Amino acid sequence: MLDTGDTAPAFELQDQHGEAVSLEEFEGLVVVYFYPRADTPGCTTEACRFRDRWEEFEQRGIDVVGISDDPIDDLADFAGEYNLPIMLLSDEDGTVASAYDSYGEKSMFGNTFDGVFRNTYVVEDGEIVAVYEGVDPKGHADEILANLA
Repeated sequence: MLDTGDTAPAFELQDQHGEAVSLEEFEGLVVVYFYPRADTPGCTTEACRFRDRWEEFEQRGIDVVGISDDPIDDLADFAGEYNLPIMLLSDEDGTVASAYDSYGEKSMFGNTFDGVFRNTYVVEDGEIVAVYEGVDPKGHADEILANLA
């Protein structure tokens, strides 16, 4: 895992609208959260909680970016279905998630596969200022807001 004080790995990915987004575009605090799959129960819970607390993130000048290995079309459908204001980025080959120690071998129902781990990094001016590993999707947005108070 990367740790506080580490330089956040740079990235440029496409968002749910097909627009290129890079880490260096963000000023101030940005929450970079990795999630396994759009429109699955845990990921929907996590994204909707960020949505429900969105006004508080905005008021505090905190950007939120979700990254998964879903294709852009899936991200667009996910954002539209749940009215998500969050920027969702497509990392189909897992390169960015790997750079953030958030991609690797997983197993489910006896099958082994590569996928995204549910980790979050808070970045400020290119430096990691907080790390959350294996987060609980239900209370994660609340936890971040409380910790950044």
